[in-house]
Amino acid sequence: MGRNARKRISYVLPLANSAGGHRLGVNGLAVDAANSILYSGGRDGVVCAWDLHLDLQRSDSDSHDRDPFADSSAPNYKPPATQFRQQVQAHTHWINDLVLAQGNQALVSASSDITVKVWRPASQDRLPPQTIGLHTDYVKRVASPGVYENWVASGGLDHKISLWDLNGGGQKLQIAVGDDENTAKGSVYALAATPSIIASGGPESIVRIWDSRTGKRITKFVGHTDNVRDILVTQDGDTILTASSDQTVKVWSMTAGRCMYTLSMHNDSVWSLFSNDPRLSVFHSADRSGIVAKSDVRNCAEMDEGVSVAVCQEHEGVNKIFCAGDYVWTATSSSSINRWNDVETAAEVALPESYKWHRSSVTTMRSRYPSPPSTSPPMSGTVPKIPFKALLRMSNTAPYPQLFSAGDPDASTVYSLASTRKPSEVFTLADAGAVVPCRTLPDFSIEGQNGLIKHHLLNDRRRVLTVDTAGEVILWDLLQCIPVKSFGKRHLDDVVPEVNTQETVSHWCTVDTRTGSLTCVLEENYCFDAEMYADDLELEGKIDFREDQRINLGKWVLRYLFSNLIDEEVKRDEDFRASLLKEKSSTSRANPPRNIQIPETRINGWNDATSGPTSGSTIRANTNGFHLPVHTPGMAIGLATPGIAPHSAGHGHNPLLTPTTEEGSQLEKTQTQRSSTQERPDYFSTAPSTNGGGKPGTPAEGSTDSNHDTVQSPSEETPANQKKSKALFSKKFNMSFNMKKFGAQSSTPETTAKPAAVDEKSEDSDSRSTKTDEKVIEDSFFGALQKIRQAYDDQLNVGITSLNSQIAPSLPSETPVLKPPASTVILIQEDRPDSGGVADLFEGKVSSTGHQADLIEKVAPMWLADVLLRNQIPLKDIVKVSFILEPYQNLLPSISSDGNNRLNANRMLRARKILTYVAERIEPPPSKEEEEAAGGPMKPEEYLELYCQNQLVTPTMTLASIRAHIWRGGGDVVIFYKANGRKAIKHAPALGAGSTPDAAPGSTGVSEGEASSDGGRSSLQSSRGIVEGRAL
Repeated sequence: MGRNARKRISYVLPLANSAGGHRLGVNGLAVDAANSILYSGGRDGVVCAWDLHLDLQRSDSDSHDRDPFADSSAPNYKPPATQFRQQVQAHTHWINDLVLAQGNQALVSASSDITVKVWRPASQDRLPPQTIGLHTDYVKRVASPGVYENWVASGGLDHKISLWDLNGGGQKLQIAVGDDENTAKGSVYALAATPSIIASGGPESIVRIWDSRTGKRITKFVGHTDNVRDILVTQDGDTILTASSDQTVKVWSMTAGRCMYTLSMHNDSVWSLFSNDPRLSVFHSADRSGIVAKSDVRNCAEMDEGVSVAVCQEHEGVNKIFCAGDYVWTATSSSSINRWNDVETAAEVALPESYKWHRSSVTTMRSRYPSPPSTSPPMSGTVPKIPFKALLRMSNTAPYPQLFSAGDPDASTVYSLASTRKPSEVFTLADAGAVVPCRTLPDFSIEGQNGLIKHHLLNDRRRVLTVDTAGEVILWDLLQCIPVKSFGKRHLDDVVPEVNTQETVSHWCTVDTRTGSLTCVLEENYCFDAEMYADDLELEGKIDFREDQRINLGKWVLRYLFSNLIDEEVKRDEDFRASLLKEKSSTSRANPPRNIQIPETRINGWNDATSGPTSGSTIRANTNGFHLPVHTPGMAIGLATPGIAPHSAGHGHNPLLTPTTEEGSQLEKTQTQRSSTQERPDYFSTAPSTNGGGKPGTPAEGSTDSNHDTVQSPSEETPANQKKSKALFSKKFNMSFNMKKFGAQSSTPETTAKPAAVDEKSEDSDSRSTKTDEKVIEDSFFGALQKIRQAYDDQLNVGITSLNSQIAPSLPSETPVLKPPASTVILIQEDRPDSGGVADLFEGKVSSTGHQADLIEKVAPMWLADVLLRNQIPLKDIVKVSFILEPYQNLLPSISSDGNNRLNANRMLRARKILTYVAERIEPPPSKEEEEAAGGPMKPEEYLELYCQNQLVTPTMTLASIRAHIWRGGGDVVIFYKANGRKAIKHAPALGAGSTPDAAPGSTGVSEGEASSDGGRSSLQSSRGIVEGRAL
């Protein structure tokens, strides 16, 4: 697993009342004739199995008794019912092709999610589809060489053909399609295989033949003028049929090495071919216009003398056809699959009474007419004939009779179907019409479901509008994972203004409907960027939130998608701690002595200590006149900080030696790191952290509160505060492994001289064994568990007898309880750096995450474990908005006496905080007498107003919303404040230039000036979210 491969979490919202069947178009079909099962693969990534209840292995004697033109609309005709058997979500993108292999026991699928998977629906273990191969781009085709082979071939847009072992042996062979010609092209859109050769085609219009054993190219055929869409190969590998978007089907001979025939029975791009004849004497073809043709060249001296009949016509292009028994199945961009009655091509043609064959045509061409196929039904007058208008002209060079009026005395009557060709093109009389297929309606239709095809993410980025294939517009909630409201069959653009808001929320998820369902994708680098205010929630239960508390959307939804996993990990943690304590107690000595009696007899060379009580005295050695240096570290137990090393040790004095981590300021930094979290009242201090350039930056915004922070400018920052901030950041760096922060911090001279990672190792070196230090922590979910369990071991090594759990998921006060549906699908995926695809590592449901904990621990990323088990999200700088705050028409005093009214603050800052900031600077705080006289204090939003672009700004609107929906431009946002007359404002005394007053209760701490600085927070938490280091 590559270090650069990012992992992401996706979840799929379940469709309401979704029955079995496809939601989008169908691309792949395969039939198990022995068991009468139809398999279908769709653009929704689903593989469906259908019970056909048909006898698809009918003998020749049975076919004579069956009417090939039975009317399916007759009252006494009852088509066999096709029933849904089972389905599986095999892929997370379109399924492009299906094929049965290994005696129809293995169903292999190729998908745009770059995987090739095998599903064994008849196996007893009931395993989901397993990945047997991986491409680096969309996989378009898969082909099986035969029922007795144990491999399949796949090809796609990565210009590669790969052979995969069906028994799990991996890749057997890889063929680089374009390498032998030194071309960048080589996408595979058509593929066929036999045990000895592989044939491929693509957009270059070239058909290439490969040796399936060595991978070397045998030959290539050039002749098509457009994309090659499908390929068939005879069982002996000598004849190859190719269908192309140039509207032709070409017949190639391996022996002759050239194109033998060009068949032109279609008038549109030919998309699909099918034949179960080993010699391809009878084959079906389908085109983009929906026409399905059956061609029969049995007993023909020349292939273009065969017969071609229009069997049926679909309402749109046919992606795939499959034939078995007396039936034809067609797959289109619709979610439904149609079954049609096949046509017997050995029957005669019924010519209109007004037309007779010209005798000269008969005499000159009779010798070329083939005899009826041996499997043809008895030529009796009761057997229905093929409709005259269903005939298709086999090729441009095919012989066809000239037609004359019935009054010609030299005319004949009816001749074999094999001599007629697309009369609609040669008839010039008025009653000559277009081609009319033999079947006008399908024999049976397997109905599909409605899938989502379009979506619109609303401004709040919590709700999505979707449109399905039936035209219904539905509103979805991405957090609760449920549909909220249906708007019926309306245009999406008409509904969006009705439900959209003027919120502006950071991008935190990617939404798509490519598989017919609503999928939400979360990635580490942005899924924790969005927040919403808790007072905007509509919750059933009553929760006491802090004022202006914000909730991180990514952390919130992940917390409850994996709630069962968290419960399972809590149980495992309890068992692990109990086993550790039990093991610790079992390894201790049985009945150890409670104390050790020291003999009172004086020992030569030792003296008792002269200071301290007797019970605490320490025996010291008699050095016989030799005295250790004064700065030697003390020998007494309990000394927390080592002393200075002696000169004899050579530490810190030999210029030829590299200083160790125990020397100098390294130790001092460790003490600072340890003490910083205890001395400061909150995780976030008012002093900014140090950025890569050594200048004051913006500290991280936290989830805890402080009641004592005040506004502070960068100039007032003390060195102690700076050291605290940097030490604190180093501590957080060691917990989150943020590589971006590591690169930025390591560029400063201070951090380079005192790396925090080395300091941490030296700090704990006394209590850890070498084996523990060398233990490798996996970069996965399990790696986070390793760190937790290693911390337990460290606690036991220092003598702690009870272990408190270090698993601390977020509480409902921070992430209110969500109840996503149990059927919500969860995917853990990995981006492939060398391709544009994504590989699936895990697939489960909300209800199954606890049972699949072992697999999740193995494949899930470490950042997911930090969020779920430690309530920690990656550190990230917040996005600030710069704005200019001015009094409206100078009716009120300016907020700054020096004219510097340019401010910046967190993009999530609400307008009411700006009003509080203004109120603090234009009037003194009211006295208790004034508050009592006014009936209580008035909030600034009650008597002050903000305007931007002459529009009133509501108190709950954020700076980001003001910029996006009101300001609508670049540069600094200009905001004006004015009084609404509900309160008389006492003008505050002018402030000195450059001075910053201490924050009064309720201060906001918006930073002033060009540089970004931190503001304090009030005792009532009213300034929460203003110019803090990162979003919650």
